[in-house]
Amino acid sequence: MEKQRVVFVHGGGSYGAAAWPKQHGMALKYDALFLRRHGFDPVAEPVEPSVAADVAIILDALDSDGNAGGHLVAHSQGAIPAMLVAVEHPELVRTLVLVEPACLSLTAELPATMAYRSLMEPLFGARHRKGDEEYLQEFRRRTASAVTGPPSNEDPQRVARRLRLQAPPWDAPLHIVPGVPTLVLTGGWEPLYEEIAGYLRETGALHRVAAGGHRPHDSPEGDRIIRSFIAEAGRAPQPGYGHPA
Repeated sequence: MEKQRVVFVHGGGSYGAAAWPKQHGMALKYDALFLRRHGFDPVAEPVEPSVAADVAIILDALDSDGNAGGHLVAHSQGAIPAMLVAVEHPELVRTLVLVEPACLSLTAELPATMAYRSLMEPLFGARHRKGDEEYLQEFRRRTASAVTGPPSNEDPQRVARRLRLQAPPWDAPLHIVPGVPTLVLTGGWEPLYEEIAGYLRETGALHRVAAGGHRPHDSPEGDRIIRSFIAEAGRAPQPGYGHPA
């Protein structure tokens, strides 16, 4: 029996398989692909992010090697291109899992999102005028979720430079939600992400909480929730991708 494909899209910290330490084992059961978003490279210098380039990378992973779609799992800022793919190409997305999604454009007028933007907008506005280390320290001072994740072998200076180049998440061209079965997993620690999860829940998504801060998928419970959601969807009769959640 052919394995179902699962495509993993990282956030702003670690990338590729290193961003998903608890989900490595899913490769035994699924055709698991751990992507590297545009601008995340172990050798080349970090560059400005591109949502369009990330969308193209995800589409290629979902629709390649004779494969026609699969499950899509995304974390933090990686949720933005993942949701765009699900909105524009629902026939390719069997299920969508969003872990602490930074989809602030959906909740732009809600209180926690407005407060976060008020706090962070001055820093994002000055990102091209600040040095990498200066920006990193100020980012950490303003948010507890900065550059969290598994230990990285990368040069810390490269990590800081990549963070400084990241675009404000509230500028993402995302204004509607996809009509595919969707799970939102949050850590229950930050009102911003709970607000986004609440918005998505009201539009049909399933919302679950697991301890673990900004990386709840690293916890045993978070990993179990993700695996169970995908496994149950994989067993269910599929009249075709793109049916409402």
